[in-house]
Amino acid sequence: MRQYQTFSLPQAKISLWKQRILLWSNRQNPCFYYDSNHYAHDQHRQYELLFASGSKQTLSLHPGNTFAQLQQFHQQIHDWLFGYIAYDTKNEIENLHSQNTDRLGFDDLYFVQPQTVGFLQHNQLTIGSWDENPETIFRTIQKIRPKHFFTQKANAPQAILQQNMSREAYLEKVAAIIRHIRSGDVYELNLCIEFFYENFATNPLLLFHQLNTYSPAPFAAFVKTSPHYVLCASPERFLQKKNQQLISQPIKGTIARAKNVTDDNLQKEILQKNPKERAENIMIVDLVRNDLSKHALAGSIEVEELLACYTFAHVHQLISTIKAEISPNVPFSQVIKDAFPMGSMTGAPKISAMQLIEQYENSRRAVYSGALGYIDPQANFDFSVVIRSLLYNAERQYLSMHAGSAITFDSVATQEYEECLLKAHSSLQALFH
Repeated sequence: MRQYQTFSLPQAKISLWKQRILLWSNRQNPCFYYDSNHYAHDQHRQYELLFASGSKQTLSLHPGNTFAQLQQFHQQIHDWLFGYIAYDTKNEIENLHSQNTDRLGFDDLYFVQPQTVGFLQHNQLTIGSWDENPETIFRTIQKIRPKHFFTQKANAPQAILQQNMSREAYLEKVAAIIRHIRSGDVYELNLCIEFFYENFATNPLLLFHQLNTYSPAPFAAFVKTSPHYVLCASPERFLQKKNQQLISQPIKGTIARAKNVTDDNLQKEILQKNPKERAENIMIVDLVRNDLSKHALAGSIEVEELLACYTFAHVHQLISTIKAEISPNVPFSQVIKDAFPMGSMTGAPKISAMQLIEQYENSRRAVYSGALGYIDPQANFDFSVVIRSLLYNAERQYLSMHAGSAITFDSVATQEYEECLLKAHSSLQALFH
């Protein structure tokens, strides 16, 4: 049985304790580290920090019957699960396929029952372990001196940054997608470019620290399932379940921040008034409402926020919040399955959009645009959308980062291309920060 113990931390040293916990977690494989970076605007978040290390049992699958197996796995153990659902799990949900190149090699669904789990709420650190006394773990973490480690820098790539779609090819594909929109095949489609480095040896933990320093986000995550790593700076929640309440917060609408307060406020105003960005967001809100309606109690779906402008380190974004109540007898895995993948990363209608994504993109998304998070012992969960993230295969020394934008009827292809570059920049800059 997992033993829990709670310890009070000095408020002034929370950042130091986060660094200690990150270093301690990384000593084991696998490890998961989720940091909300003190984002006060996320009123739905339960934990400031959540971490897990080691494995009692692991569920590692490719599409087939993955969601049912995830449900069964959790019912057997009634414990914490940490993991991810990769984008290509869509092939199990609908009559879809993935034939594009995969150079990362992630599993399609991966969850672990950890040896040790911990969570920070305010200044209270709770540690739960199967095999060790929580106080022993706490004292070990307390002794870690992270200052020397985090003054180091990850290796900057010596190779040239490559992308799997040239500017000219991207513009041609956008023109083709707009023709599909005019024909009524789809209303909106998220088209992504992969940026990558080959033969790149680096320290993923240092690289995550640089990413999280340069671009702190409410769904920051360091995930090690060696040789695979997810270094995440996501601002977007896919789906959360608290008892019988579901919350989804799609993002559509992005603009770069300005250097001074006056211009920055003007940028926010421009974004909020942009008819294309507003239309993109509203279309995805309708899609998410439809996804949640499959299990929502009658009359319970509510748009809590529509087109709210949120500010992050380098961009402003439009976020909407959709809530619903579900029946207690609905399996949690079915709720996730029927909403996956996030509509903001596909388009609408979702199935047609995913078919065209496969046609027009050149590589598999892997964990990108999938979901990353946890399931607690009571079958509550919280999953982010894996965007603004670096994916790394240490064995192949291959570092990948996708970025995309939503193509609609009135899209200007050159502007969509610049949006992809803007989103990629915030993550790739961490390599040289």
